Amino acid sequence: MTHTVLAFLASIAPLAVALPIFGAALAFVLRQHSRAQRTITITALSLTLLFEITLLISAATHGAQVVQLGGWEAPFGISMVVDEFSALMLVVSTAVSLAVLVYATAQGMADGDEDGPISIFHPTYLVLVAGVSNAFLAGDLFNLYVGFEILLTASYVLLTLGGTAPRIRAGITYVVVSVVSSLLFLIAIGMIYAATGTVNMADLGLKLGELAPGLQMVLHLMLLAAFGVKAAVFPLSFWLPDSYPTAPAPVTAVFAGLLTKVGVYAMVRTETLLFPGERINTLLMVVALLTMLVGILGAIAQQDIKRMLSFTLTSHIGYMVFGLALGNVVALGATVYYVAHHIIVQTSLFLVTGLIERRAGSSNVDRLGSLAKLSPLLAVLFFVPAMNLAGIPPFSGFLGKLGLMQGGVELGTPLAWVLLVGAAATSLLTLLAIARVWNRAFWRRAADAEDPEPVLLEALGGDTGTTTVATRPRTLPATMVGATAALVLLGVALTVFAGPLFEFSDQAAQNMFERTPYIEAVLGPDAFDGYVPNPASPKMGGQ
Repeated sequence: MTHTVLAFLASIAPLAVALPIFGAALAFVLRQHSRAQRTITITALSLTLLFEITLLISAATHGAQVVQLGGWEAPFGISMVVDEFSALMLVVSTAVSLAVLVYATAQGMADGDEDGPISIFHPTYLVLVAGVSNAFLAGDLFNLYVGFEILLTASYVLLTLGGTAPRIRAGITYVVVSVVSSLLFLIAIGMIYAATGTVNMADLGLKLGELAPGLQMVLHLMLLAAFGVKAAVFPLSFWLPDSYPTAPAPVTAVFAGLLTKVGVYAMVRTETLLFPGERINTLLMVVALLTMLVGILGAIAQQDIKRMLSFTLTSHIGYMVFGLALGNVVALGATVYYVAHHIIVQTSLFLVTGLIERRAGSSNVDRLGSLAKLSPLLAVLFFVPAMNLAGIPPFSGFLGKLGLMQGGVELGTPLAWVLLVGAAATSLLTLLAIARVWNRAFWRRAADAEDPEPVLLEALGGDTGTTTVATRPRTLPATMVGATAALVLLGVALTVFAGPLFEFSDQAAQNMFERTPYIEAVLGPDAFDGYVPNPASPKMGGQ
């Protein structure tokens, strides 16, 4: 009976991609009927989330499950793999996407769809979710490439919604960087296929180890460079701070939460499944350290909250690369947990920033003040995820960083200790950047701001100094606040349920390091029969 249920769940795993695609098609057909369009998109994502929760429970209980599309067996067909890591990413990404969609829908209704999402937003948004889900489920490199292209194509549209000059300029930069990254990824796929005759990742987990070490290194670095651009690791992160803040608040939130994490996910698969060992761990440690420090130093220099958060986003990608570079189960388990934490918390903060901009008229701290007095609820919604991001005990940010540092202590090399110091410094500087925003935007009197917003002064009952105040929305729709509060509470839940979540993350890390559960799930129990690793290659996990 259990085997039958598992086979059924595996066979319908593509619904995680198909449901958003079907929803997007229907939403596009109903683009002239805004209420029906909103209902379709929210329903499609809700059903997708419920389905993915069943996949997560199944993966946690029974391990990796695979569906071979079209009846072609691996490695010749298209494999979709649901293991602990991919299932967790599916659930977290869709939960966050649903919250942002509800927020965006409420914003659009409140604004009469003038500054909010227009009719094309809903189908494009569902296509973005489908691309993210396809990337997490992909069992071969080309399908992973397809997932990236789906989400990137949708993101081009979302980034330039409204057609303003700043958004078009940011979109051009984003497009050029993304195309270069995708081209590099595609070239790497072609070289890998030429060298091994396959693009199936489980099959590559065996065959790449048979190649000459020099060729392995070239292919390895090409993949990491492509994924590093998408994950925004230093020095490939220059494009992000100028691209994300120009988009509408819901778009910025979902971009910040999800898109870079797909790149991190691909990096984890590359290091644990395709090229196991410690060949480039030193390089990854240096990259992680520079990503953390350069990103957070950039954040401290910003006056705009959205730009500050964009730099902290880059900085905290460094923590994930740090955990991956340490190369032990403790660190990788903490990385799995930290990725889930960061998706939720970073998205929450961008949604709160959208509320600040709506309520006070600006997201520039030079023009803000007295927000705690103006809206105590808004102050709470900012404070909780902000402290979580900074890693203040007992929040999940602290727990995730503590796990990463335990992994560093376990490794115990001089470079690992340098990274531990860098990680601690980055956490303190994050707190400094957050405290600066809190003190200036929430505690300082609005009248003491350098260039206070007239709409803010009027809302607080002060003298605007002008006879005409620009008309701006000053109330917060309950649904927008509710969607933001739901994400903030989900971030708190990561702390409440940290015990079982860390157990799950450690199990996911253990299976990724062993590789055997993944490879045998895709290729069958005889996958390693007759396999003889190249003596010149590093020892591989599971062998």
